[in-house]
Amino acid sequence: MTLFPRKLFNDSLPQIVLKHQLYSVHDDKTMVDKELNKLREQGELLMFQLGFDADAFGLVFAADYKSKVLAGEDGRATHATVERFLKKLPSPCTELSFNKDQMLREFLFTDSEITQLVKSGVLTVRDAGSWWLSIPNSGKFTKYFIQGRKAVLGMVKKSKYNEVLKAELEERRTTSHVKFHMKYHIHDIVGAELVESIPTTSGTLLRFVDS
Repeated sequence: MTLFPRKLFNDSLPQIVLKHQLYSVHDDKTMVDKELNKLREQGELLMFQLGFDADAFGLVFAADYKSKVLAGEDGRATHATVERFLKKLPSPCTELSFNKDQMLREFLFTDSEITQLVKSGVLTVRDAGSWWLSIPNSGKFTKYFIQGRKAVLGMVKKSKYNEVLKAELEERRTTSHVKFHMKYHIHDIVGAELVESIPTTSGTLLRFVDS
């Protein structure tokens, strides 16, 4: 979490970690999933479908999410509706999306209030009659994330034999396309299996995976 660049977003976003980044920290995916599910079931963690990839799930601490959302709503006309939505959000919330029936009957929101929630960014349209739970103002995060991923992968591809030592990549000077900490992107490309991690006597070698 400490690698997340809060200042880049004027501290308006909760700290976001992608689920697959954790796979680069621990090899046992089953154990990672188990621990994450436990935290979600305890109501401590929320999971979001980030939209740019079917397998890209963002993880955010529930308390951090709620406080950042409310801070962003300060003085806005949608504040009361958003606050009510956050209070009605199940704890634990293990769902990634909500359908119209849930929104109208369980949460007791009107169509116009649902529109307000979409406008505020806590919901995004999934399809006709259902919405993803979402992180307001995360479009900039997604843009910088994808931009940085491409740039860092490009560095690996441009290296001799499409491979580079992880320690060397961490120290590389970055271009303006890389807004996040280099380690944040390395956890991404390793966890998403866009590069292969090979242990060597000189340290971990990252090799580009030609898909």
